[in-house]
Amino acid sequence: MGRIVAIVGRPNVGKSTLFNRLTGGRKAVVDSEPGVTRDRHYGKAEWNGQEFSIIDTGGYMTGSANTFDEEIRKQISIAIDEADVVMFVIDVTSGITDLDELFAEVLRKKSKKVIPVVNKVDNSQRMFEASVFYRLGLGEIYPVSAISGSGTGDLLDAVVEEFAGETGMPDEPDIPRLAIVGRPNVGKSSLVNAMLGEERNIVTSVSGTTRDSIYTRFNKFKYDFNLVDTAGLRKKTRVRDNVEFYCVMRSVKAIENSDVCLLLIDAVQGVEAQDINIFHLIRRNAKGLVLLINKWDLVEKETNTARDFEKYLRKRIAPFEDVPILFISAVNKQRVYKVLESAARVYENYTRRISTSALNRMVSEAVEHYPPPSVKGRYVKIKYATQLPSRSPSFAIFCNSPQYIRESYKRYLERRIRESFDFTGVPLRLYFRKK
Repeated sequence: MGRIVAIVGRPNVGKSTLFNRLTGGRKAVVDSEPGVTRDRHYGKAEWNGQEFSIIDTGGYMTGSANTFDEEIRKQISIAIDEADVVMFVIDVTSGITDLDELFAEVLRKKSKKVIPVVNKVDNSQRMFEASVFYRLGLGEIYPVSAISGSGTGDLLDAVVEEFAGETGMPDEPDIPRLAIVGRPNVGKSSLVNAMLGEERNIVTSVSGTTRDSIYTRFNKFKYDFNLVDTAGLRKKTRVRDNVEFYCVMRSVKAIENSDVCLLLIDAVQGVEAQDINIFHLIRRNAKGLVLLINKWDLVEKETNTARDFEKYLRKRIAPFEDVPILFISAVNKQRVYKVLESAARVYENYTRRISTSALNRMVSEAVEHYPPPSVKGRYVKIKYATQLPSRSPSFAIFCNSPQYIRESYKRYLERRIRESFDFTGVPLRLYFRKK
């Protein structure tokens, strides 16, 4: 057994609230609007020393003309197939609906352990009303309140009982985290699906299809990453409701928690101001970066189209121009393997450590070749440099008057560090301190 639990049910019964309760965080977006969750969403839970994975899914619907419902049903089916235990969440306030009975019939045909979870049971009257759900014929029911946590202890006891006698799950190694970011509808989910070789995330032509940050383990072709598909980052003025606001915040959080960001730009629409805003957000957080020009197969090309596009893009992102730029097509899987190669190389640069002796030799040569210019008759003398023990490459440079170091000289030293040591795709932080 892989110790995987899937949370399923019709829309707006509290599946994502229960997911957040059991995982001890707020990884899934929760709102009173039905249909907020669309993709499968993974998290970790621990109870009585036993750890297991939980999958949150979208709401099960039938007979609807909604664009997403068929895709959501596919995602639910995949989640049930992946899981060892299925939590079937039902709402005590609405009783047994036709959709509950239909979904219960689907679950009875699966060879899975199904645990009926009656949610929103937060008083004694509702506890009495929960008994009606025995009529579904799925065995013992577990009344809970996902918001307050009431009853979740008994529920988790039942879950871990299914894993009794198994050895614990191995600790997940510290592997690179790749966040796939960009504006809405630039092909982020299509790229994830192309990498994985499966329909992991829902893809439609409707912008904003992905709402949560979806975490997936990628382990193929000798590469091992945690891929994070994020919601599209809109301008603040275009974030119209609470759900979009939380989706954007989750995307920003995914960038903050990543090691390398794959920033997708729509080749057809060209480079827009929001693309540059996302670029600067990644740079401010000092994350590794690969720029991907997606939908390149849809662009009418001439002899120097790619070269001119790249030249224009590097001009827009100056002065941080030392970034890999790839022209890809996620739908046609064009240069997808190159994306993996570039991401792996940037991660290697992101984690590179430079010995203090090698760094000081380089800095001494750079200062000898071009000393810091004097300011107000004061000469700056650089004495010593060392790499700081931070996750992203950061350097402390000690001198007698750090306040007189000009921005142009900081860029000169950064450029020399890049020339001497490979930091392609990685923003560098230089701190000048008084010796």
